[in-house]
Amino acid sequence: MAQYAAAIDQGTTGTRFIVFDRQGQLVASMYAEHAQIYPRPGWVEHDAGEIWTKTRRVIGGAMADGGIRPQEIAGIGITNQRETTVVWDPTTGEALCNAVVWQDTRTRGLCQQLIADGLETTFREKTGLPIATYFSGPKLKWLLDHVDGLREKAIAGEAVFGNVDTWVIWNLTGGPRGGAHVTDVTNASRTMLMNLRTLDWDEELLEILSIPRQMLPAIRPSSDSAFYGTTRADGPVNGEVPVCGDLGDQQAALFGQTCYDVGEAKNTYGTGCFMLLNTGSELVPSESGLLTTVAYGLSGGVAALPSPSEGTVYALEGSIAITGAAVQWLRDNLGLIKDAAETERIAQSVEDAGGIYFVPAFSGLFAPYWDMDARGVIVGLTRYVNRAHIVRATLEAICYQTRDVLEAMLADAASLTGIELTALKVDGGATVNDFLMQLQADVLGVPVIRPVIHETTALGAAYAAGLATGLWSSLDELRANWRVDQVFEPQWDEDQRETAYAGWKRAMERSREWVEG
Repeated sequence: MAQYAAAIDQGTTGTRFIVFDRQGQLVASMYAEHAQIYPRPGWVEHDAGEIWTKTRRVIGGAMADGGIRPQEIAGIGITNQRETTVVWDPTTGEALCNAVVWQDTRTRGLCQQLIADGLETTFREKTGLPIATYFSGPKLKWLLDHVDGLREKAIAGEAVFGNVDTWVIWNLTGGPRGGAHVTDVTNASRTMLMNLRTLDWDEELLEILSIPRQMLPAIRPSSDSAFYGTTRADGPVNGEVPVCGDLGDQQAALFGQTCYDVGEAKNTYGTGCFMLLNTGSELVPSESGLLTTVAYGLSGGVAALPSPSEGTVYALEGSIAITGAAVQWLRDNLGLIKDAAETERIAQSVEDAGGIYFVPAFSGLFAPYWDMDARGVIVGLTRYVNRAHIVRATLEAICYQTRDVLEAMLADAASLTGIELTALKVDGGATVNDFLMQLQADVLGVPVIRPVIHETTALGAAYAAGLATGLWSSLDELRANWRVDQVFEPQWDEDQRETAYAGWKRAMERSREWVEG
């Protein structure tokens, strides 16, 4: 009898397969990193074939280590690095080029041209998104325009597109042998191609970007009782299991944190940092530089919904491009640390950042600034500054960027009744750093709440799959699983908080509009 739900958590730096029990407790897990490819300054790529190879490996490894049989898994959910763009041949299953990662900025010129053509309002009103290098649509157009023969193949049905969720689901459900070419409403909402009101690909936007509709996957609910497909007996699961949950990583974290009521918010600390606020069935246009996005879409399992739109919940999102990636930069590019775990001890060895601020605008600035021309800066340097100060400034940058987003979020949410953030739920790998979490509470001035289960992104995808198959019967049942690990209360006084933040704002301005032409 099925007693577990599983999730493939395909992230920017690696892939994890996790199996959860009915109480939302981790039963088995395995993780593998994949290569980061930097062909030119500002370009970031992944090998989609390597991602699928690593996905197969972690599925088989976790199930073997945990003694999990396929028939014990009620369903599998997928959560993924959003906006990363994959194009492949549906006949052979071969990727036709490297995947273009969400951090990649090669579409800067294209995006600037769209803005110059007066199309910013058109995209904002239809998709809830600004025109930016972040999203999949411009990346796909760039590939169609620059990879030899790709547009012709797309028109002939010999090239299809998907974000990484689509790539993984297609392979998981059979690949060239009948794999399901689908995505869900959350991932589709990150392409700059889906209309938030119709929940379908928008013909006008496809025409503007010259993207053949036949390349695109079918858009499905995030939790789908009709199933996207099933795994194959000769695949990595070694049996037939429903594949029926799909959420972009940040929406999955919101779902795993059980933020199902209007006004509930979470912040995820990963390669980037992403704060989402549930706005319910209401589309809230942002006036403060945030994104209006789909939080999740339910069908079956929880309720019999006559149409996808009736099960759709929306959110405001603040996306920060570089947070954990800045720590990785300290390790890989500068050699200042050996691993991320060191940062807590090193940062605590100094009383403050020695007067410096680090703005890690390596890929420009995302919310709430949306400045494609910003670049990273360290300001306030003197000979007094040492390695520990730079490490601490890197952690402080994560917290200050989060406050930038929170300020914008509260401004946008003012129109919603009763919205007042009194605490922030957090998740993601960096939340194990107690110093960082305490610093975040100090910078925000509100308690920061860390749950027992840190892998809430994977948990959200597993919840979506389990709801679709009846392993869980309601959102209330999922809420009952959520438990607090630790609450970090603010310790800074108001004067210290505001003085420090004012310095950050000055440093932020130094990074703006650095790239010319």
